[in-house]
Amino acid sequence: MRKRNRHARAVLAGTTAAVLGLTGCDALGGGDGSGPSGARARHAKPSASPAPLWDTSPSSVAAVGDSITRGFDACTVLADCPEVSWATGASVDVKSLAVRLLGPAKAATHSWNHAATGARMADVPAQMAQAALDRPQLVTVMAGANDACRVSTAAMTPVADFRTQFEDALRTLRRALPKTQVYVSSVPNLKRLWSQGRTNALGKQIWKLGICPSMLGDADVLDSAATLRRDTVQKRVEDYNSVLKEVCAKDVRCRFDGGAVYDFRFGTDQLSHWDWFHPSKDGQARLAELAYRGVTGKTS
Repeated sequence: MRKRNRHARAVLAGTTAAVLGLTGCDALGGGDGSGPSGARARHAKPSASPAPLWDTSPSSVAAVGDSITRGFDACTVLADCPEVSWATGASVDVKSLAVRLLGPAKAATHSWNHAATGARMADVPAQMAQAALDRPQLVTVMAGANDACRVSTAAMTPVADFRTQFEDALRTLRRALPKTQVYVSSVPNLKRLWSQGRTNALGKQIWKLGICPSMLGDADVLDSAATLRRDTVQKRVEDYNSVLKEVCAKDVRCRFDGGAVYDFRFGTDQLSHWDWFHPSKDGQARLAELAYRGVTGKTS
């Protein structure tokens, strides 16, 4: 009897161990998936994908930058015209980025323009601090032309300083708004603007008042010194654009335009008929189109 009891207990212990072993393996995700748990796993709904870092439909927009974003010379001579700004203007002729993203009514209350005519990259961190107070979901940046448009090539902002200033601008925003998106426009092709505008006598008279002298000074002089000066300015613009691309690439919520503004071929219809250098209303509309495609595109 005692032998039979010992034998029964041994069989029971072995069976229990086997059952517990199978249960433990299944609980840890082992086994061949043929049991009830495996069937549930095969038919379970996949987990939701994480939200993308770039939102193609932000609900508010702030702009920082220079005279282009202020609509300078687009309406009257030597004056800002922010209502036609490519970034935040309300003009129906331009259909700014804010209007395209938000609609006219919401754009009027959910977009802000902190750009300033004459601003250089060194001014952008302070503009970013002001923009952060609005708590926008998107900030546009267009700056750098004035860093190259100096009284001489020697006075242009060094590339290393430009990089430091742009990094400072992004840090300023990130300290206040870690999740706000940043859309960065490339610096325009200043040499192409010179080439287009120099065909207009009135425009060249306005240039003499001090508009981008490093590129536009002595507009009709084509000797080797003038050519070298313009090529030096152009190379600096290209270097600035490389900085914008590289710094932006390090921020997961920053998107560079890929050189879209630099590559855009401004014609006479897209240039101000006051100075033949800044964008006209039509030029502002083209910039708005480029920005809208850049912000709403599925890839950066």
